[in-house]
Amino acid sequence: MQQINDLLDAKLLEQHKSQEKRDYLGASMLGDECTRKIQLQYMKHEVDVSAQTLRTFAIGHCLEDLIADWMILAGFDLRTRNENGEQFGFSIAEGKLKGHVDGVIYGGPDFLKYPCLLEIKTMNNKSWTDTAKRGVLVTKPLYFAQVQLYMAYLGLDENPCLFTALNKDTSELYHELIPFDAEAAQRYSDRAVQIIKATENNELLPCVSNDLNFYKCKMCAYRQVCLKQRGIRE
Repeated sequence: MQQINDLLDAKLLEQHKSQEKRDYLGASMLGDECTRKIQLQYMKHEVDVSAQTLRTFAIGHCLEDLIADWMILAGFDLRTRNENGEQFGFSIAEGKLKGHVDGVIYGGPDFLKYPCLLEIKTMNNKSWTDTAKRGVLVTKPLYFAQVQLYMAYLGLDENPCLFTALNKDTSELYHELIPFDAEAAQRYSDRAVQIIKATENNELLPCVSNDLNFYKCKMCAYRQVCLKQRGIRE
């Protein structure tokens, strides 16, 4: 019944709009190719989001928790909270840059080195297959940047991060060890500083392209905000 869908969608959107927007730059943003997009996110510009997208995000979070349970069941000493019961994470630059991790593995089977960061993602079949074939660095630069910053700021740089991805269509799992890259971590950290300083100085950073028909610009959720900032009307 469409009436049920309409009711669920309305309540999901209502709940989303009532939630407090993050007032910091998240580590998960910094691998995006477009500094303007990251900056607009940091500036808390509103973009339209569908109820279907919200459902997809919610399902992804539930599946990530399920994978963590499987890891514990398999004998990994996985901890998702610190000794104070808080989610593992970091906060620097007076709280202007933060990150929260899925968990830290402190022990387990001897084919891994511990402690190590655990990052869990869920993907559709096309995205998962591409990542399994070509690796996170090539196919998922946002995730690569994310884990490099986590390893750097949480002091988990000695051992590779265990990146685990679930194929939501087939339930297959892909695992990849991502070594710490100090140069990359510094580059992303410098980028965060650049975005924070530019925003505080009311400076807009460059867009990934000046071509309005560039495919990434046409697909960007912040397109209308970006065009308005540039004084362009479609």
